[in-house]
Amino acid sequence: MGGYSVDQVTKKRTVRKAVVDTRACVACGCCAKVCPRNAIAVVKGVYAAVDEALCVGCGKCKSACPAGVIVLMEAAV
Repeated sequence: MGGYSVDQVTKKRTVRKAVVDTRACVACGCCAKVCPRNAIAVVKGVYAAVDEALCVGCGKCKSACPAGVIVLMEAAV
């Protein structure tokens, strides 16, 4: 889980990162509680924010989110 992968068409390295839809986030903190890298924090009790430098793309936050507002996005490295 997490880490780098290689796009088979472009041959470029990519990495998965969690992205939160902050407009739909209910700030329950479930994602922050399960993040093994402490890469997610609830900001001002309003929404969760991901520190991309710490996120390893494991997907635990996505699975824990009761509102379903976290997705894992592929990003070029």
